[in-house]
Amino acid sequence: MSTKLRQLLQVLSGTSLIGIGISLNYLANLGLGPWGVFHDGLSKTLNITYGRTIIITGIAVMLLWIPLKQRPGIGTIIDIFLVGTVADLIIPNFPLSENVFVSLLLIFCGIILIGAGTAIYVGGNLGVGPRDGIMVGLEAKGLKIGTARNIIELLAFLTGWLLGGLVGYVTILFVIGIGPVVQKVLPYVDMRNND
Repeated sequence: MSTKLRQLLQVLSGTSLIGIGISLNYLANLGLGPWGVFHDGLSKTLNITYGRTIIITGIAVMLLWIPLKQRPGIGTIIDIFLVGTVADLIIPNFPLSENVFVSLLLIFCGIILIGAGTAIYVGGNLGVGPRDGIMVGLEAKGLKIGTARNIIELLAFLTGWLLGGLVGYVTILFVIGIGPVVQKVLPYVDMRNND
């Protein structure tokens, strides 16, 4: 398999897994991650689907790349459209969980899928997602990457909460759970140093 084909397959499979994981988190009905709260609040405000909100947000966030001098890759474009499309294919076809044990199982699987999908997608080395591009751009302007990430996540969370997004205990699980999964999976799929 050629390197380019493998990279493309990683981006497509990784972003699809992220979309599935986001859908499971939504269906668990126990709260959402910071960006999920924002997407939920905005989808309720605009009266559009959750997945469509993910796509619109991705496009809008990418416009913020211009002053930060960031450049999208093909993976960035795939991320913007595929994650939201997958969410819209899954979420409307399943009921929200009303059982705490089912919800916790959905959350656990969602964290694993989002973490693994992120590692696979990032490892494909075809461009970062729109939200990560802002973080990288702010780092290039002199802000520490952890600080940039925290500011972005906090702004997304607070805006989503003010718009009526679903806030719950799960937000913390997502913040602390996804990173370790990415760290475990990434070494097996990382193509960033193969150029």
